[in-house]
Amino acid sequence: MKIPNSEILTFSQFEQLLGLAEARSWQKSYNSEKHQLILDGEDSWEAKVFLPWDQKWDGVRLKRYDDFRAALVAIRAGQAVTGLFHQGELIDHKVFRAYMVRQKQGKSQIKYLKTKGKSRAGSRIRLGETNRFFEEINERLNSYQAEFAIDRWGISCAKTLWPYFFNSDVAPPFDSKDSNLYQIPIHFQQASFEELQEAGKILSAFHLLKNPNSSISWELNSDDEEMNSDENW
Repeated sequence: MKIPNSEILTFSQFEQLLGLAEARSWQKSYNSEKHQLILDGEDSWEAKVFLPWDQKWDGVRLKRYDDFRAALVAIRAGQAVTGLFHQGELIDHKVFRAYMVRQKQGKSQIKYLKTKGKSRAGSRIRLGETNRFFEEINERLNSYQAEFAIDRWGISCAKTLWPYFFNSDVAPPFDSKDSNLYQIPIHFQQASFEELQEAGKILSAFHLLKNPNSSISWELNSDDEEMNSDENW
């Protein structure tokens, strides 16, 4: 799992990048919806950095949360996973499964209902499973909110499933437009426990996107190169 077309930065390399931006008079802006720092050159953006979720951008620098908690939910047709992270450690998780896929067609019940309706017994069973599936997910998320102050919520869910998630009889503890709700910028293949663990690691790091169409060439030193430079001074 990774953020598409990105490379991981160390904190030292992130500081290098800020220094480079200062030297080249690149303009800094912050995309709050993606928790992303954007560096613009004269003609176009030069770099975008997905910032670690346990740090916040104050307009000048990063500041780490004192007691950071994040809750993630990833939903696929028939399977979902929720997880609660405290200071980078996964302290609670649950995997949910539901009978939502029609065996012969391999089509999810939600897509089937849009074309065929709900008349057959099997369809009604799958519809009931679907409704309960989203209710149980939201019950778990609400339990996190009831016990802890959550700094960031993360969601990975196809937009076709959003109405079922947000309009469930058990509502999630956040609105789709809440400022502390973020779409997780990585793809979950199965919404599994293993993917949840990996997502937690990814969201704790810096991830650099370079403009492939930029006419400006620049590179960052690796930490090893910096150490060798210091030793040879």
